[in-house]
Amino acid sequence: MQGKLPARVSLPRPQPCPGYPGAALVCDTMGLLFLALLLPLAHVSALPFYNGFYYSNSPHDQNPGNGYGEGLFNRVKLVVETPEETLFSYQGANVTLPCRYHYKPALVSPRPMRIKWWKLSENGALDEDVLVAIGLRHRSFGDYRGRVYLWQDEDNKVSLEIQDLRLEDSGRYRCEVIDGLEDESSLVELELRGVVFPYQPRQGRYQLNFYEAQQACEGQAAVVASFEQLFRAWEEGLDWCNAGWLQDASVRYPITLARQPCGGLELAPGVRSYGPRHRRLYRYDVFCFAAALKGQVYYLQHPEKLTLEEAKDACQEDGAQIAKVGQLFAAWKFRGLDHCDAGWLADGSVRYPVVHPRPKCGPPEPGVRSFGFPDPQSRKYGVYCYRPR
Repeated sequence: MQGKLPARVSLPRPQPCPGYPGAALVCDTMGLLFLALLLPLAHVSALPFYNGFYYSNSPHDQNPGNGYGEGLFNRVKLVVETPEETLFSYQGANVTLPCRYHYKPALVSPRPMRIKWWKLSENGALDEDVLVAIGLRHRSFGDYRGRVYLWQDEDNKVSLEIQDLRLEDSGRYRCEVIDGLEDESSLVELELRGVVFPYQPRQGRYQLNFYEAQQACEGQAAVVASFEQLFRAWEEGLDWCNAGWLQDASVRYPITLARQPCGGLELAPGVRSYGPRHRRLYRYDVFCFAAALKGQVYYLQHPEKLTLEEAKDACQEDGAQIAKVGQLFAAWKFRGLDHCDAGWLADGSVRYPVVHPRPKCGPPEPGVRSFGFPDPQSRKYGVYCYRPR
C-alpha cells in the first residue's frame, strides 16, 4: 500500500439558492462572506452579549469625541437620584418631584435622553403613565394632561412639576432615564396632607364591597385611604373597632387601646388586618382620606332648625353648598373648626367638630362627633356649609 495516493476528497458543488435557480454563485459568495464575518469572533474571548449585541470592554475602543461610545463601551454607569424622604403637599397646590441623573465617570460630551415618569399602582391596577419626554418634545397622559411639566437644566435635572394637586395624585412616582440600551430609575413618594376617617353609609355597618367603598369616599370629597395613611392616623391616635377597606383592597382597623370586643386583650395595639378580600363578595366599612381644603367650612347661623332639604337650600341661599363629610373632617383637622352644634351634611348624616373638648360637648377627646343618620324631615339640627375659594 506504500506510495498509494490518498482517496480524492470531492467537495460538494455550490447549490442554487432556494427559489432562485441558477444563483449558485451568489449563494456561495454569501456563505463565504458570512464565514468571514464570524472568523474574528473566534479570536475574541469572553465577549459579553446583551440584547443581540456584542460589547467590547477593551480600553482601546474609547471614542472620546462621541458620547454614545463612552456610555456603551467603557463601563460608564448611569445613576438616577431622587429624595429618600416623603414629599408632603396640599390639595390644589403645585409640587415638584425632584429627579436628576449623572454618569460615573462623567461623560465628555452630552447625549440625548428619553425621560419617563409614571405613577405606581396601589391596588393591583396598571401603572399610570404621567409624562414622556425626548429632547424638547413632551407628552403627558390621562388626568395629568395639562397639569404636569418637566423641568430640565444643564445639571441633568429632570424633575416633574404637578399643578393643582388632586386627592388621587398621592402615591409613588418613578423617574426613569433611558439612554439607548441602558436605563435606570428611582422612586419619589408624594403624600397629601390630609385626615383619615372611618365611614359607613345610611344602611349601617358592613354594607360596602370594595367598589361601593370607593364610590362612598368619592361622594364625601375623599378617596379610599392607603395603608400608610391609616398607619399614620393610628400613630396620631385613631382608634376604631370596625374593619374597613383600604386602597389595596385589604381590610384593616386601628386599635390604640386593646379590649375584648376589638381583637382581644392579648393582642398589642396596632393596625389589625383581615388581609386582602374579594372586591365584590365581601362587605365592610371603609377608611377614607380627605386632603386639606382650599375653601371654607362653616356652621350656618340660621334663626330656625332645618330639615335636610331645607339645610341644602339654606346653604345655596348663602352662596355655598352643604358640606360633605370629608370636608368637615378636613376643616376640623387643618382649620381648627370647633363648634358644639350638630348640623346636617350632604350624605344625610348629622355631625359636629370639636377641637377643644368641654362640658356638654361630647366625649373628652377631640374629634368629629356623629349623630348617625336621623330622619331627614327632623327639624332638630342646623347645617354645615362649604364655600369654595
